[in-house]
Order: sequence, then structure tokens, then C-alpha cells
Amino acid sequence: MGSNHLRTFALIAAMTALFMGVGFLIGGQIGMIIALALAGVGNFISYWNADKIVLSMYRAKEVDETHSDPRIRAYASDVLEMAANAGLPRPRVTIVENSQPNAFATGRNPEHAAVAATTGLLSMLDRREVRGVMAHELAHVRNRDTLTMTVTATIAGAISALANFAFFFGGNRDRPGGLIGTIAIMILAPMAASLVQMAISRGREYEADAGGAEISGDPEALARALQKIEQIAHGGRAVNQQAERNPATAHMFIINPLNGKGADNLFSTHPATKNRVAALMKLAGMGGGHRSAPAPVSPDVETVSAVPTFSKSRSKRPRG
Repeated sequence: MGSNHLRTFALIAAMTALFMGVGFLIGGQIGMIIALALAGVGNFISYWNADKIVLSMYRAKEVDETHSDPRIRAYASDVLEMAANAGLPRPRVTIVENSQPNAFATGRNPEHAAVAATTGLLSMLDRREVRGVMAHELAHVRNRDTLTMTVTATIAGAISALANFAFFFGGNRDRPGGLIGTIAIMILAPMAASLVQMAISRGREYEADAGGAEISGDPEALARALQKIEQIAHGGRAVNQQAERNPATAHMFIINPLNGKGADNLFSTHPATKNRVAALMKLAGMGGGHRSAPAPVSPDVETVSAVPTFSKSRSKRPRG
């Protein structure tokens, strides 16, 4: 846990330093000081409101095991069961209305964690596969990855915004870098932020896959889920418009939600799905992860053909 905290600190420090560097190129020392102050405020807000920021961004709705829809009821029940078996505090379970199958976790620590699944995930995957996906997200919670992912998403978004700001206000040749520096900022700053996000996300995804296989006891189901999500998300069958508008959050999802057609996906924040699947199948072949058998799958929630709908009396907004 200590090395994880050290790595988290180093990565956040790198993002903050990059933010300050962009500020310096735009406004010299004053710009750097302002950027440092903004980064400090941003990190403080992200730390205390990590879950609220992302859940609000994706308009997530909190649900529980008493929901009227059997698919959502099974989803919530499975998440809470697996969390308890993994020794984790009860997380907030939420749903994001989006046709693309995907999921993410957020929160500053396991005591303030939330997990989210899209309605597309519940409509296109069977119950075992959904369990595998959500076990992966619970592994992120257990590994305390969620704070890092949320804070870096916030800073990466701020870096991109600052780079756009430089286009309008940073072209003065009396400022550091002048016009050429401004153009360099616009191109290189978002790319550098993506590189840092890659360093944060790629290794953690492999760790969360292995942890998810342990928590669910079903590495094969997670492998199948990854293949299905990859095919649908990147095959043009379901575009995640919310993620396209907020590309800095892409690394939070189990599979990159961006369609790959824009510059925002120039550097992938996730390892190749085929490599993740191979690692999971190797675990399955060794009997890894089979700590407990998956929950029995009821006929009414095994195969789903429509996107779940919400009963207003049963769904809850995330707590403030």
C-alpha cells in the first residue's frame, strides 16, 4: 500500500508540474504561480468531492437491491455481495443511462467509493459477465486507484482547457515562447497529459483484472466481457457521447469509451484488450481467481434484449 501511495503522489505531482509549466509558458512567473494555485484548489476539490464530480458529470443515479427492474436488482445485489466478500465497505451503486456497455469506479477511498455501470452494460452482457466487470471495479476500489484516476482526470481536463486558453491569450511574442510556444502548448500539453494518464492507467488495469478475477471467482466471464465491450464500444455500434465530451475521464472506464476517431484517442489510456484477455485466460487455466463460485443466474436476468428503465420511486440520486 505504501508504494501505491508513493506512485500516486508522484503521478499527481507530475500532472501538477505540467500544469504549472503550461502556466509559465502562457504568463511567465505570474502565470506559473496562478497555475499552481489553481492546481492546488483543483486537487483539494477533487480529493473531497471525487465521487460527486464524476457521478454528476455522467448523471449517475443511485440504485439498490430493492429496485423494481430485476436486472438492476441483480446488479446491485451482486456488487454488494462481492464487496462484502472482499472485505470492502458498502459502496454506492449507481447506473448511468448510456447505450455503450462500460463501467467505472470513483471515490477518494473505499469508505467513500461508488461504482457505476451503464444501462448498455446490463442490456448487452449476461449476469456472470456483469459480475466480472463490477468485480474489476471493486478491485480498483480495494487498490485505492479511484482517487488517483479522478484527480488526474480533473487536472488533465484543466491542462487541455489551459492549452485552449493559450490560443486566445498566449500569442503575445513578449511572453515566454511567443506564438511558436503557444502553438507548441496547444499540441504538446494535451499529449503530455495523455502520456501521464497512460502511466497511471495501463498497469492498474492489469492489476484490477487480476483482482477482479479473484473477487468474482470467474476470470473467464471478465475476459468475455472485455471482448464484448471492446467490440461494441470501438465498432461504432454505441458511442458514449458523455465521454466524448469529457475525454479526460476516459482512463476511468474498464474499456476506453472513446471511438478512436479523434485526436483525444491518439494515445490509448488502456492496455490492448487482447493482452488483458490473454492474462485472464492464463489465470483461468491455472485455476486463479476461483475463490468462490459465481452466484446462480436467474432466467429473468441472464439474457437481456432491452436497455433497463428506471422506476422513479426506486432509483435514487447520489447523496450530496
